[in-house]
Amino acid sequence: MYVVNAFTKERFGGNPAAIVPLKEWLSDDLMQDIAAQHNLAETAFIVPEEKDYTIRWFTPTVEVDLCGHATLASAHVLFNALNYKADKIVFHSRSGPLHVSRLGGGKIMLDFPVNAPVETAALDAIEKGLHTKPLAVYISKFDYMVLLENQEAIEKLSPDFKTLAQVPSRGVIATAKGNESDFVSRCFFPQSGIDEDPVTGSAHTVTIPYWAKKLGKSKLSAIQLSKRKGYLDCELAGDRVLMSGDAVTYLVGDILV
Repeated sequence: MYVVNAFTKERFGGNPAAIVPLKEWLSDDLMQDIAAQHNLAETAFIVPEEKDYTIRWFTPTVEVDLCGHATLASAHVLFNALNYKADKIVFHSRSGPLHVSRLGGGKIMLDFPVNAPVETAALDAIEKGLHTKPLAVYISKFDYMVLLENQEAIEKLSPDFKTLAQVPSRGVIATAKGNESDFVSRCFFPQSGIDEDPVTGSAHTVTIPYWAKKLGKSKLSAIQLSKRKGYLDCELAGDRVLMSGDAVTYLVGDILV
């Protein structure tokens, strides 16, 4: 197994993911037990499929349909530890084929499907859980997204996670225009066993199309303002979003089961 910090150049920054390369699948229960034992936001399992790979992602409590940072971390392991020669990898997943490319300078680019948000009515659980009234509320395939006034409002959030866990979705994304980047965000997923996710690639499939339209440009910079922070170069390309970032290997080990 490998623990890789994604969307960062720092040894103790970004979002850590456990990556478990397999020759064949373990049982679902065993993979969930391993993810619970790791207790990281995501544990990704990858299995070769001809020249490609199949990938599955588990939080400490559930299997999820899409995870960006653990996909970037999986590609980092293949490129840097497992001698994968090509510069592009296709991961087959519950969200369809995900294309990942090796860029110059150690960066890795994810090519994910757009998950454009649609404006919706506010929910009491969101306002009470965030202790603030959003400027607007949106819903996407997996999450709710709330728009706040500015970066300072995002930084000051101190959620009531027990209340946020009542929101009927994977979680809640809070976003605003950034001071040093085009936009910023924080992501809360108590429903999935993760109170605050350090950096969330899949959330940017929601925020990128919103901010591209709002700011009138297709290439954007983003910072996720968790304590560990994450940095993404983003692009809206039709019905796909491109997200690029760095990754750092923190740990290599063996799992005894």
